[in-house]
Amino acid sequence: MHLLLTLLLQIAVVLVAARALGALCRRIGQPQVVGEMAAGIALGPSLLGWAAPGVSALLFPAESLIGLNVLSQIGLVLFMFLVGLELDPRLLRGRGETALVTSHASIVAPFFLGSALALYLYPRLSDASVGFPEFALFMGAAMSVTAFPVLARILTERNLLRTKVGAVTIACAAVDDVTAWCLLAGVVALVRAEGAGSVLLTLGGSAVYVAVMVLAVRPVLRKLEAYYESRGQLTQDAFAAVLLALLLSAWATEYVGIHALFGAFFLGTTMPKERGFVREISERLEWLTVVFLLPLFFAYTGLRTQVGLIDEPALWLDALLVLGVAVAGKSGGSALAARATGLSWREAGALGVLMNTRGLMELVILTIGLDLGVISPALFVMMVLMALATTVMTTPLLEAVYPTRLIRRETVGEADEAAFTVLVPVALPSSGPALLRMAKALAPEGRPRLYALHLQRPDGARLTGADPADDADDALGAEALGPLLAAAEAEGVPVRPLAFVSRDVGEDITATAHLKGADLVLMGWHKPILSQSVLGGAVYDVMRRTRADVAVLLARRPAPWRRILVPYTGGAHDRAALRLAERLGRQPGATVTILHVVRPARGPDEPRLGLSDEAPEAFGPAVRLKVVEREDAIEAAVEEGRVGYDLVVIGASETWGLEPALFSTRHERLAQACPVSLLIVRADPSRASTPVEAAHAAAA
Repeated sequence: MHLLLTLLLQIAVVLVAARALGALCRRIGQPQVVGEMAAGIALGPSLLGWAAPGVSALLFPAESLIGLNVLSQIGLVLFMFLVGLELDPRLLRGRGETALVTSHASIVAPFFLGSALALYLYPRLSDASVGFPEFALFMGAAMSVTAFPVLARILTERNLLRTKVGAVTIACAAVDDVTAWCLLAGVVALVRAEGAGSVLLTLGGSAVYVAVMVLAVRPVLRKLEAYYESRGQLTQDAFAAVLLALLLSAWATEYVGIHALFGAFFLGTTMPKERGFVREISERLEWLTVVFLLPLFFAYTGLRTQVGLIDEPALWLDALLVLGVAVAGKSGGSALAARATGLSWREAGALGVLMNTRGLMELVILTIGLDLGVISPALFVMMVLMALATTVMTTPLLEAVYPTRLIRRETVGEADEAAFTVLVPVALPSSGPALLRMAKALAPEGRPRLYALHLQRPDGARLTGADPADDADDALGAEALGPLLAAAEAEGVPVRPLAFVSRDVGEDITATAHLKGADLVLMGWHKPILSQSVLGGAVYDVMRRTRADVAVLLARRPAPWRRILVPYTGGAHDRAALRLAERLGRQPGATVTILHVVRPARGPDEPRLGLSDEAPEAFGPAVRLKVVEREDAIEAAVEEGRVGYDLVVIGASETWGLEPALFSTRHERLAQACPVSLLIVRADPSRASTPVEAAHAAAA
């Protein structure tokens, strides 16, 4: 019972540390796995054991670590299965030669440099219990690995999968992983073998294992896939069969002498790659693996990482040498090979930076090496620090070599020539049709250029963030944009869909609006008014940054919106609301009422000029002007909005309590009390005045 209590406490502490540091790393643009790796090291003797040895001994007594180790090993088996499951031969489609040449160069160069480095490190950091051939082969294999899951995640979050460099990189990483793990399996077999006879038995057993998997197990898995397709879902029995196959495959490779993790990885690569089947299995396993089990592996690795072992300047120089060789071999070899196969220097440099990502995969290999006794604890620490450093440097180096602005330009495209361009960001599928009808009504005469944009925030629990094998650019937003596109087709409105992953929704909407030359950004609101500010969060960012008119629709009543109210007191945002209301007034049967709210005069000399002083013909025949004197303009607008209107179009200004703010709902009484649909308009100050605005300016 004491060991169980200790284990439960350990898991709780590990999960809190991993989630906290992972979230911190996401905020500074680093992959979450960097924070989880750092959390593992921080909980070990390098930080917690050094700063609070009593607390460390209480949380992680030596006799309790066996439970943590067992759970972490189970997590690694599941993780390696998921890595193999994500690998898809379709990744090589159309780019086989470039991917094969570059990936093998990114294996050969670091393998050669790692083996050469072993000549220097072996007499300094190893002993006679480890043969030099095994040591050199392990160093070469450890230098050659790329963290496929972390790499795919970075490519997805930065929207590089749909670029040439991203497509080649993900294909190279897939080939890389298979090659590196085959090399590692051979190294493990050599280390574990006891003489030539044992080596032959291991090689023979491995050949039998591969033959059984390809000739016997794979056909059974295809039948399981067919069963899934016939049922339309992954049943518990089918999922149990997959887990049974995973356990038996891992047991078989451990039994023949090439490590259980290789069996889990190989089964993943052998699985049928029908996307629905793969996705359902991944979804069942990923959250448990990534959120619960892998942080335990990081913690167990951190408990074995004692940075204090590098206690001499010469050892720190050795650590820097390990890092330098790792970067030169992986990044340099990949970049030169990519350049030789036709990529530009910028693209080749970006590919080299990405392939240098090692992350969790490196820790897995190092753990195997430490368990087998191939590397010493001091070298293990150096290699762990190298894995962490190469993963941390990926994001800033990639931004320097291949900036976000170039990625956006390549994935989103440049502005199109059109009389009027509307960008419609869509968060929820249900909001799409209403936004489409509003965009259509707001467009001037002629056929507007309409872009429907869906941005998906990266899900921290996904290994890869998206399916790298997806060929369609807009597959990511197919579900969210589906209703809007269906409504557009029914109404004959041409729409161009855009979809990608976004770490900063407000910034990416603004950048897309700029690249497409948008005249109007039309957004929807779908959350309860009382729970969050209408003009906060991403809406606030878009209104603050975008050099275009921005409108936010609260669709409480369905289209068509025939009876339109425009509360007005003056100012750029109210005039922008007038401009959009003019367009809505062109609809057949539409009428626009301008509610001009003026403050009661304080004296006979106070000026009262405004819309009420203009000629009615300045607004057109479908516009009715109504003037009221009220101290409380918001109350006047709310009262008028309750007497038979479909839509209220209003400027985002302090007068109406709708000034954009990050955290505020107390000023949004109009948005809360208005019973009809509401269109809140934020003006682009750089846009030229319309005739109505000019008339108002002249009157004022």
